[in-house]
Amino acid sequence: MNISQLKYRDLRNLLDQGQLTCVDVVTYYLSQIEAHNAKLNAFLEVYAAEALGKAALIDVKIQSGTAGELAGLVIGIKDLLCYEDHHSYAGSNILDSFKSTFSATAVQRLLDQDAIVIGRQNCDEFGMGSTNENSAFGPALNFKNTAHVAGGSSGGSAVSIQANMCHISLGTDTGGSIRMPAAFCGVAGLKPTYGRVSRWGLIAYASSFDTIGPMARHVEDLALILKFISGADGQDSTVVSVSEFAAKKPSNGKRIAYIKEMAEHPSLQADIKKAFFERLDQLKKKGYEVIAVDFPYVEALLPTYYILTTAEASSNLSRFDGVKFGHRTSFATKDLLEMYKKTRDEAFGEEVKRRIMLGTFVLSADYYDAYYTKAQKVRRLIKEFTQSLLQENDFLVSPTTSSTAYRLGEKTLDPLQMYLGDLFTVQANVAGLPAISIPMGEDAQSLPMGFQIMADVFQEEAMLDLATELV
Repeated sequence: MNISQLKYRDLRNLLDQGQLTCVDVVTYYLSQIEAHNAKLNAFLEVYAAEALGKAALIDVKIQSGTAGELAGLVIGIKDLLCYEDHHSYAGSNILDSFKSTFSATAVQRLLDQDAIVIGRQNCDEFGMGSTNENSAFGPALNFKNTAHVAGGSSGGSAVSIQANMCHISLGTDTGGSIRMPAAFCGVAGLKPTYGRVSRWGLIAYASSFDTIGPMARHVEDLALILKFISGADGQDSTVVSVSEFAAKKPSNGKRIAYIKEMAEHPSLQADIKKAFFERLDQLKKKGYEVIAVDFPYVEALLPTYYILTTAEASSNLSRFDGVKFGHRTSFATKDLLEMYKKTRDEAFGEEVKRRIMLGTFVLSADYYDAYYTKAQKVRRLIKEFTQSLLQENDFLVSPTTSSTAYRLGEKTLDPLQMYLGDLFTVQANVAGLPAISIPMGEDAQSLPMGFQIMADVFQEEAMLDLATELV
């Protein structure tokens, strides 16, 4: 039996009926990790003995009828998420040896329902990248073709699902870091509305953009995980209860728009464009009204995103100084300032340094108004215009990425080309809206393609219903 292909509800039925045990499930996933991880580099650390021990305890709870609603669900967590008494390195040498004293709220809520964490997953350093090649621990590779990247920054999380090494991955999305690797690896990935899931315990990159969300083989399982990780949290004041928010309901769920400037963008790979319009035809045959709309801020999306996220990163990453935790230089420094400089220079990767410098520049006194303030104004325009489109239409759809998975090393020599790959995903983060990537077949090279759906705030359930209909 291929356990990884089962939806969780079917797996749980087998567990409740005694046809499988949680130990069987964990053993299966550990065997997959042993078979594939050395080549793919998806997991940075595997909690084999711990997971098997917890599985045995949950088997007893299932037999006694006291098990949680996610009993036996095996999950992997991105290295940006804290897990009590376990290492969290954020894909960086600067957190070398750091062990968290608490669990992220999203992680803890799954643990409370008897989910089993099997390990922590590779990612771009502090979530900065689109290929997972910026990890201090080497890139995660695409299971479909290891000459290609898995996508980033949640590359390890996506390829873990792709290669059947866990049932669910918990990743993070700042500008597409769940959806891009999901598209590259042919799995489903959900970025919830900003403020639906607590960010407590997420090692921050850009706090007003970061979102925690699940990745899975089945859309139904994404909906299940969202149910448990959502909701108010006293540790995060940005979380909004859905019941307290007067979100509009889709008029009939049948009106879908796509942005002409993106569907016709010159960077769009021919196979993806063809598959996208075929998917639109499929929607029309199902009774959906599909219309093309104009979006005047397409060219402003990436500059706005990178100005604001680098600014927030330069502030967030100032805490990593070698004093309180993580790496500290062994160089004999003459004073505290030199210790800071040597520590950060030794332990931060090139991409992180680049973004810190860019962020520090746009926040400097001479350029604050010219860049940061202006970008905040444009962010508001993007958000308001996007939401106006979603007042008239139930969903916005697009390809998830402009191309299939890049060849290893293809984008590292020219970071600007890597940044341009985020064009189709950053809109949801700039506007704080939910979005999902679902598989859309494969290109001529047999590499997966992704189809993206975006909805209005807190309309995840309607969006997931549409996604379920399309996969």
